[in-house]
Amino acid sequence: MTFSSLGLTRELQQAAAEQQFKNPYPIQSHSIPAILRGRDLLAIAGSGSGKTAAFALPLLQLSHSPEPRKRQRVKTLILVPTRELAAQVNEVVCRLGHYLNPRVKSTAVFGGVAINPQMVALNGVELLIATPGRLLDLVAKQSVRLSAISLLVLDEADKLLGVGFQDELRQILELLPQKRQNLMFSATFSAQVRQLALNLLHDPLQIVIREELSAPEHIAQQVYAVDQSRKGPLLRYLIKKNDWRQLLVFTSSQKRADNVVGKLLAKGISAATFHGGMSQGKRTATLASFKSGELRLLVATDLAARGIDIKLLPHLVNYELPRSPADFIHRIGRTGRGEHTGVAVTLLSPEEIPHFKTIEKLLGKRLKLIDTADLPLAEY
Repeated sequence: MTFSSLGLTRELQQAAAEQQFKNPYPIQSHSIPAILRGRDLLAIAGSGSGKTAAFALPLLQLSHSPEPRKRQRVKTLILVPTRELAAQVNEVVCRLGHYLNPRVKSTAVFGGVAINPQMVALNGVELLIATPGRLLDLVAKQSVRLSAISLLVLDEADKLLGVGFQDELRQILELLPQKRQNLMFSATFSAQVRQLALNLLHDPLQIVIREELSAPEHIAQQVYAVDQSRKGPLLRYLIKKNDWRQLLVFTSSQKRADNVVGKLLAKGISAATFHGGMSQGKRTATLASFKSGELRLLVATDLAARGIDIKLLPHLVNYELPRSPADFIHRIGRTGRGEHTGVAVTLLSPEEIPHFKTIEKLLGKRLKLIDTADLPLAEY
């Protein structure tokens, strides 16, 4: 199957080819024609499966008009849970809409930065990417109206339908027209969240590209058994022994992330933290430095990691386990994007073993533990 067979315009096909999209991924080949036909959608596909392009391409086509336009109102709304994901989705939309004439005007709005520039940027916007809290702020300031929305997308819908966003999402839905097309995309969905999603959708097409809690086969997993006190030295040992040049490390807290980075820097390893306690400007600059390869190692928390999309990220380390197995899948999906291979390493302390067995059960397989007791880590 090719992009030309999906009903996309020549301009969008050209943009997809320029982004080196040779053939559509399964989520794209199933979703794009359905979206263009006006279907509601509930799509579940793992990280790195091409979900963003799966909705960005048809949304651009549906939003585009060849006629010159004057003042526009927002007709397409994409809700995302984090600032980084908002910026990332807008980048993809801009790249894929490059050849449309006139261009579909889009922008991303999110908290953590001044609101006034975003208020100005909303002028004439047709496709809006937003985090829920900042969107409600802009609505309260009468900078954006949602009464003309004809298409709503929830990206990372499992998070948006969770308790943390429940009240904000309810307020936003009350402001939208009842008659609209709804699309929900996510890497994971619990049974409870799936039911909430189905209650919001009208006769949706359900697409499941792979099981919710299955790890991609092209991601090699390595699990090292190590005492908590030796995790830092082991991490630094593995970095130097394997000469890892671009590595994403996950920790369970901002404090732990800061501590890990401090010790890496003390050993001469280029590293930086990436978490919600940083200013948006610092987060943006740090992520750009990591993507460019200038920064060797990024230590992130789970919340901030939503939106980190690096096509060729070769290695990832779970310094600590996440609370939920679903987040474990999301973490390791940061490597091995698309058709590329990746290595996901987990540093497992004895007290984490019971929780890891739960993760293994949901993964559907047991992972071999690599013993580290005899490794000479004192100098690291």
